Amino acid sequence: MSEDRPTARVIPFPSRSEPPPKIDHIAIVGAGFSGTLQAINLLRHDGPRVTLIERRGAFGRGVAYSTPNPAHLLNVRAANMSALPDVPDHFVRWLAARGHGTTGGFATRRDYGDYLAELLRTTQEKAPGRLTLLHDSATDVSLRPDRVDLGMDSGATLTADAAVLALGNLPPHHPPGVDGAALPADLYTADPWSDDLTAGLRVDDTVLILGTGLTMVDAVLTLDSAGFGGRIVALSRRGLMPRAHADSVPKPLATRPAGHGADLLATVRARADAIGWRAAVDELRPHTQGMWLAAPVEEQRRFLRHLRPWWDVHRHRLAPAVAERLQTLIDDGRLEIAGGRIAACAARDGGLDVDFVPRGGLTAARHLRVRRLINCTGPQGDVLRTREPLLRLLLASGQIRADPHRLGIDVTANAETIDVNGRANPRLLALGPMTRGAFWEIVAVPDLRRQTWSVARRLSNAHWVEGEGL
Repeated sequence: MSEDRPTARVIPFPSRSEPPPKIDHIAIVGAGFSGTLQAINLLRHDGPRVTLIERRGAFGRGVAYSTPNPAHLLNVRAANMSALPDVPDHFVRWLAARGHGTTGGFATRRDYGDYLAELLRTTQEKAPGRLTLLHDSATDVSLRPDRVDLGMDSGATLTADAAVLALGNLPPHHPPGVDGAALPADLYTADPWSDDLTAGLRVDDTVLILGTGLTMVDAVLTLDSAGFGGRIVALSRRGLMPRAHADSVPKPLATRPAGHGADLLATVRARADAIGWRAAVDELRPHTQGMWLAAPVEEQRRFLRHLRPWWDVHRHRLAPAVAERLQTLIDDGRLEIAGGRIAACAARDGGLDVDFVPRGGLTAARHLRVRRLINCTGPQGDVLRTREPLLRLLLASGQIRADPHRLGIDVTANAETIDVNGRANPRLLALGPMTRGAFWEIVAVPDLRRQTWSVARRLSNAHWVEGEGL
């Protein structure tokens, strides 16, 4: 690397010479995938007692796996969806025992939620008295030299030796050009997971979806499954849709591509020509976190500014059956994917008048009359804009800070949060998508299971735990 390149932001790596503080009890805030798996791994490592806190819904599901819709499929093949890194066929064995699919297929997210909930339950049964499931909401976190005090919405105070923030994804922000606070709730759906998307729609209505990524895909499938027969227009800045998985499983190489920046991009493009773009992207997967950690901050910013949308649609793919369903809707004229930006949006006579400028600006602005606008711009991680009370409090008190890219919470490679003065907090950790600024690839199950496993080993002072009997 040339000397005139920007220096990398230093993120401390795990050190055997710096063990975590003595921990007998851990509180985990959030019982979606990351929080649930953290609790499971702590118990499997014979680690500290755990209190798993969830303010809504069922434990072990989160937003992603709470859907009852059988049309919502996993975006990763079942063979790579084991929750346990030391038992790689754990999920496919679970599916086979229930007659729910094969190794090469894409299971439903509903089934995966059942799998996680059952794994949590059986793990709790095998460790009596060591896991407490608490339906409550953490509203305050106070770090002490020897403990963490969590104030709860119920009025109780929970004291633990350490706390883990596993908050999942934050809801989307209101998109540019849309004054979400001023629009009637019946016309504007701010969070596609919290509302009935089809309520009040008629067969001749038009629905505008902002965003053309995976959240849009789920919203379209929900509308279609519920019998909505009207028109759907999905709009994003570039009009890019997620690509589909191949019917066959690619076999990526284990070697890390050489180079960085433009050189790396050229290398990947050459690999795509040689072995196909899916395999070229997949062979990066074992190395992306290390490459991201080693990259200078400015290079990370260039990636986010110029390449992120293209990376996302090639990296985070659709099950072939889902891609075929979307293409059928497009071919039938019921779904349109468009690129552009909203110029105006106003409520009038029970609907919305929306003007958007097509990408490139070579054609005149288009006008749409829509019955409902659904915000599917995807989960956001900018804690400086969040409405989440706990994060706002932690920021205001200086106990956490935003990462340099405002993708989430700033953490070390040990998942310890970093305070406003740049000091790591060994008693306050963060996991999952909110640590994307540090690790980038930390939203898919293969990455999350590795993160929760490593953190649990460290907090438990464990070396290895076999998966027998699970």
